[in-house]
Amino acid sequence: MVTALPPPTDALAEKRVSLGLGWAQFEVVLAALGDRRTAQLAYYDGLLEVMTPLEPHENASGLLGQLIEIVTEELGLPIKTMGSTRLTRQELGSAEPDQGYYIANEPLVRGRQVNLSVDPPPDLVLEVDITHSDIDKNALYARLGVPEFWRFDGQRLVIYQLEQGAYREVGVSPSFPVVPKERIYQFLRDCREEGETAAKRALRGCLRQNRDIDV
Repeated sequence: MVTALPPPTDALAEKRVSLGLGWAQFEVVLAALGDRRTAQLAYYDGLLEVMTPLEPHENASGLLGQLIEIVTEELGLPIKTMGSTRLTRQELGSAEPDQGYYIANEPLVRGRQVNLSVDPPPDLVLEVDITHSDIDKNALYARLGVPEFWRFDGQRLVIYQLEQGAYREVGVSPSFPVVPKERIYQFLRDCREEGETAAKRALRGCLRQNRDIDV
């Protein structure tokens, strides 16, 4: 049985501002803000959202990102980390996810800068949305063609798989089918209760034990 985490604390996790504007106006705003900023931008269907992450958001994003990197390392999977690199398809939408990764397609982009006009999008994208977002993130990332989308609200992790242009919720990650969702929740609980170092050590031990059993 998969058990979600306790509800988030009352601490504010994100600050959000939404504006209605066209694609050309969005590009003007993007150029004016530049890349030296803490805010993340998402644009879809005539709506721009400017989100500034605060501590609860950054902590959740960082922990899930570390989990993904540990899992790929212990399972011997290739990975290219994209962080919040902007994903854009002109006139379709633009997003700056909390975390993005190439896994299955990592050999295609290894050792060079990604060009989304010719390269596939990241295989897995993670978004933390503890407060309400006005952007339809599922529709946005489906339009961008991201095969796997993790969405975490501070309590529940939902994993989506892209099928025929739309997302379907699945019970286990297509990228990591041997890692049950409950183990992800356990890692997050351990981080809170035992500390991050102990939680990472326990996760590695679990993955290595299961790997030895499979062998």
